[in-house]
Amino acid sequence: MLRIEVKTSLRPEDVINRAAKYFGGFGMQVKNQSPTGISFEGGGGGIELAACANEKITTVEFVSSEWDYQVKEFITTIKDKKPPK
Repeated sequence: MLRIEVKTSLRPEDVINRAAKYFGGFGMQVKNQSPTGISFEGGGGGIELAACANEKITTVEFVSSEWDYQVKEFITTIKDKKPPK
């Protein structure tokens, strides 16, 4: 099991939309979705993602079971190369 938190300048809805597309590509099914979170299941595991915005920064928390590698790869697509100002 993996629990990790990252910061991004993306808006929560952008993170959710990107996650739906990315993890859907692995055949995972959306279990629940809201403006600030999404969860998936499939392949014997699951992923939960919660996104919370504060001014210019969005904090994204992931909890993963059996999908740790894919979560880490997804994080590289949303994580800012330079911290937002």
